[in-house]
Amino acid sequence: MSRLYEIMEHNRRFVASRAYEAYRTTKIPEKKMVVITCMDTRLIELLPKAMNLKNGDAKIVRNAGALVSHPYGSVMRSVLVAVYQLGAREVYVVGHRDCGMTGLRAEAVLERARALGVAEETIEAVARAGVQLDTWLTGFCSVEEGVTASVRMVREHPLLPPGVPVHGLIIDPETGKLDLLIDGNNPGNEGAGDRQSQE
Repeated sequence: MSRLYEIMEHNRRFVASRAYEAYRTTKIPEKKMVVITCMDTRLIELLPKAMNLKNGDAKIVRNAGALVSHPYGSVMRSVLVAVYQLGAREVYVVGHRDCGMTGLRAEAVLERARALGVAEETIEAVARAGVQLDTWLTGFCSVEEGVTASVRMVREHPLLPPGVPVHGLIIDPETGKLDLLIDGNNPGNEGAGDRQSQE
């Protein structure tokens, strides 16, 4: 059952009581940063608290796995808009332990789609249209691999201005502990942060 009406009723009370006053801020991120992270429900409140972010501090882009999977997709566009239009000066890619994208395989997703009523003909039509479903619906072998690939995609983008550090971190979704995988201030030391976090 949809929660739409429950949400709309809550929203009516929220606005009427002026509860929004506590969240007023500007569209410019106070800490001049953009965070790419996972849509995992455990991170909604935990990640900002673990990174000492309050409302208005950062632009946060969420998707499955914190993946930047295409150089000209919506995630990369959001990063560039944050940098050029909203004053962001650093990029943080924050993956997490126990991510659902770890080991995800396209066939498992497609089996579930079929079970929920998506016709085989529809799946075949999408594939004929040029969508590589076997890669598009596939995750990564490890969160480290996912974060590293996303950092590289952002850092090497031709439209990202020189000097914008792109950091890679991994958060524990239970404790909020952050492990530094890639220090964007020292890009030549890729992987050094991961070794440091495990010492």
